[in-house]
This record gives sequence, structure tokens and C-alpha cells, in this order.
Amino acid sequence: MNVSDRKGLIEDEESFSVREQCRILSVNRSSLYYIQKPESPLNLKIMRMIDRQHTDDPARYGQKKMAEHLSRKLRIPVSRNRVQRLMRLMGLEGDYQKKRTTAPDREHKKYPYLLRDLHITHSNQVWCSDITYIPMRYGYMYLSAVMDWYSRYVLSWEISNTLETDFCVIALVRALKRGRPEIFNTDQGSQFTSAEFTGVLQNNDIKISMDGKGRSLDNIFIERLWRTLKYEDIYKRSYETPLELNEGLNSYFNFYNRRRIHQALNYSCPEEYWKKSLTENRSSLIIAGGQK
Repeated sequence: MNVSDRKGLIEDEESFSVREQCRILSVNRSSLYYIQKPESPLNLKIMRMIDRQHTDDPARYGQKKMAEHLSRKLRIPVSRNRVQRLMRLMGLEGDYQKKRTTAPDREHKKYPYLLRDLHITHSNQVWCSDITYIPMRYGYMYLSAVMDWYSRYVLSWEISNTLETDFCVIALVRALKRGRPEIFNTDQGSQFTSAEFTGVLQNNDIKISMDGKGRSLDNIFIERLWRTLKYEDIYKRSYETPLELNEGLNSYFNFYNRRRIHQALNYSCPEEYWKKSLTENRSSLIIAGGQK
């Protein structure tokens, strides 16, 4: 069964704890719950407005400008301190909108950016991963996904109510069941520089690439995925519970991978393009081997 189906089996009962059910079913327990101390309805509304503005224009709205924008839209004073706190909670910071969903850890090793001037020609050459804030009707969650750079194919994803490392590792391990990339690219966030995450990559002989500090456009394709997901699904659905969000994401990513065509992919869908490239690359390797 897929993750969505396994989560549907979990029930809240006294004789069998949710923790134990999650362990047996290999489900990330934090993906089933909201934050323990939810924000006020006004703060949640402000966070949704910040998310939409940042999705539309990620480069030009820092804390000061965002506070002014919100004050005009809501017709009430919104302080810069409030905006700063909420942006940090969402994973955004700074007056020039550096992504902070994955904040760096000074003790973790950083790796160079390997994609500059690299000609990406086939599937499984480069994979990338990132985290984004997901607004909901009464709260919020975080989403991590692993994507094939060449085909835009979403190989795996996982949601969580915290920014701890485990849900990123779960998504990575699940993606590696579909294949293995030559290079794996992320930002310099603590989740991706952690020994748990980089250890999985090193154990699979995968080269590690990391964006320059504050350069979210180094991972441009997954940034475009977040914008597409939010406008085509998240903002329209306004999910109420984590399980409902999980089911909705499962349905959306099935649509995105298998039915949503891309002009940049010669009007193919990502899964079709990914598989076609794998077949062509395998054939070329066989021919090259025969010529030798």
C-alpha cells in the first residue's frame, strides 16, 4: 500500500497507541497532526496572505514591505515584528526574502554547487529536494518532495507538522526505491546537511550538490513545482486535516506526474518523459558497450 493508504488505517484507540501503529505501518507520526499550539485565526490569515504574496513575487517582499502590504490589505496595523515572527515560522526570513524553511546549521558540512554550467541530458542525472509551507484552513503543515530535474517527475513526497529532519529522510529513502541519481541537489538547510540525510546519499555513492546561500533559484524547477501545486490545488481546496491534505496531495501528484503535460517536455507528462529518457539512456549505454 502507498503512504496515503497506510495512514488511512491508523485509528485513535486506547488498546493500540498511534505511535505503535505508525511504527508498524512505517508512517511519519508528525505527518498526522497539527502543531500543538495553533496560531490565532488572524495570524493564520496573515500567514496565508504572506504565502500567496511570496509565491507570486518571492524576490521583492521583505519584512518591512510585507508589513506595509498586509496593513493596507487588512486595513489594520500589522507590525514588522509580527511579520518577522510569522515569516520565520513559515520558513522565510530577511529583508530580501531568503528561503528559511531549511535554516543552515553551522556544525553541518556544506557541499559545493555542482550544477553550474552542467548540461542535464537524461533522467536520474540530477535529483533535487526542498521543503515548502502548506497553509490549511485551521493550521499548516510542511511538505518535502524529491524531484528528477530533467523530467520534473516527483519521485516521492512527505508531510510533517515540524521542520525536523526525519520527514525529508523518509521522502529520500522512498525515492531511492525508484532509482539512483548521479547528483542530488538541495539548499544548505539543516535538514539536508544533517548526517542522517547526507549519510543516505553517501551510502548510495551519490554526489552531493548544494545551492549558494540564499539562492533559492539554484533549485528553480522545484520552486516552480511549489507555485504550480499551490495555485492548482492547495489554495483551491483549503484542506482541513492532515489526513485530508495527504489524500489530496496523493491525488494531485498522481495527476501532475501522469496527466499534466508540460510544453518544456514536448507536451509529455513528467512520468512519461522520465521513463522514456531512462529507456533511451539504457539503450545508448548498451550500444556504446557493444561498440567497445
